[in-house]
Amino acid sequence: MHTSLLARPRLIAGALALAALAPLAARAQAAVATPKIEVERYTLPNGLTVLLSPDKSAPVVAVDVWYHVGSKNEKTGRTGFAHLFEHVMFEGSEHVADGQHLKDIEAAGGNINGSTTTDRTNYWEVLPSSDLQTALWLESDRMGYLLPVLTQQKLDTQRDVVKNERRQRVDNQPFGSQFEVISAALYPSTHPYSWPVIGSMADLSAASLDDVKEFFRTYYAPNNATLAIVGDFDNAQAKAWIEKYFGPIPAGPAITRPKVPPTTLGANKRLVLEDTKARLPQITFVWPTVGTDSPDADALQGLASVLTRDRTARLSKLLVYDRQLATNVNAYSGSDENAGEFYISVSPRPNASLTQIETLVDSVVASMIAAAPDARELQRTKNFVNVGVISGLQSVLDKAEEIDEGQSFFGDPQHFAKDLDEFRALTPDDLRRVAQKYLTGGHIVLSMVPAGKLDLIANPQLPWTNVTPGAAAPSTK
Repeated sequence: MHTSLLARPRLIAGALALAALAPLAARAQAAVATPKIEVERYTLPNGLTVLLSPDKSAPVVAVDVWYHVGSKNEKTGRTGFAHLFEHVMFEGSEHVADGQHLKDIEAAGGNINGSTTTDRTNYWEVLPSSDLQTALWLESDRMGYLLPVLTQQKLDTQRDVVKNERRQRVDNQPFGSQFEVISAALYPSTHPYSWPVIGSMADLSAASLDDVKEFFRTYYAPNNATLAIVGDFDNAQAKAWIEKYFGPIPAGPAITRPKVPPTTLGANKRLVLEDTKARLPQITFVWPTVGTDSPDADALQGLASVLTRDRTARLSKLLVYDRQLATNVNAYSGSDENAGEFYISVSPRPNASLTQIETLVDSVVASMIAAAPDARELQRTKNFVNVGVISGLQSVLDKAEEIDEGQSFFGDPQHFAKDLDEFRALTPDDLRRVAQKYLTGGHIVLSMVPAGKLDLIANPQLPWTNVTPGAAAPSTK
């Protein structure tokens, strides 16, 4: 899932620290101009979109390449390819030896990484400005010249790495499969958002070298990519290097994007997930919603923030502080490009009742449906977002991410500014409207309990399905 600065928690300081700034921010908000990022945009003949944003404040530069491909572009039975390439792309290309990409960037004193979501894959470097040419050459070589040196041995090695990553992050984490369980319950098995980004063990094992190469030829081409450069660099020199290194790479085939139909649940789904590694239960509620391509996405983010942004937010105050039934509660709107989910997750205190927690969550959700929140609740959320966006834009990498995201998904590198203005314009009635629209339909109630502790699930007298991997057929009581 991708997130803009409006929803990127790592860019926002702690709730207690910002709460102290809230009165000042409330007074000053009207005078705070929407931040802008100066960007020059152009397109090479092969279709590569280039975004240049000089920033002379420090002698560093970020190079960030986004490919508009993620797990959504995979097919049933052939999942995990986008994430697999996140690893393969670091294993050398025709003119770069195995592992040399990483070594060259680290030798320059830079940082390097990549990431994969349902909708995009990106690769980035942040390094001294004097080494911009090196980063551009390295990125162009793996874009244009990876396949000649992609061997069966390399594929097998990285496939094993990804399998180990899955074991660490999913199979060996308490309730690590919860998001896979939720996606499978929300979407039909053929829906592009029904499978996990990391893929399944069976699909990773079945992937052939020809399958993987064909996926690369289709999606990792200039016409499906955006290159952003942000930092201390000379425009004319950067353009010359871009033309030299990326210009000769041929365009790939025209991309056919998958159709992503909306989804709803006709009735509640009560699920149970057991785990031998867990010691305490958890409970998560999920409603199907919309993607970032919907005008309702901002209001859903605002609604989540009003529920759990800080210790005075409705759910946090009720469950963590007033009733002391939970150690943590988090509401968030998890929007992909074309669909989304609204989550409420609760980590109970020992001996707290999931049934009681569900009753209280239902009551708070009902209150949001029945009446608009107080204007002060929404204003607190706007204050947090204002500070988060402005502080986030101090980083050359985060600026690169922001303009890449805007260009890739909305055709506008300045989309974040429009998004912020729309968030600032939200009214309490907007939050009530999306609560009524999305939180009144069927939703998932996922009780997660230590193995064998089925007596701890929420409202066990209601029909439920055990979705624990390897569990028996659906169970009801």
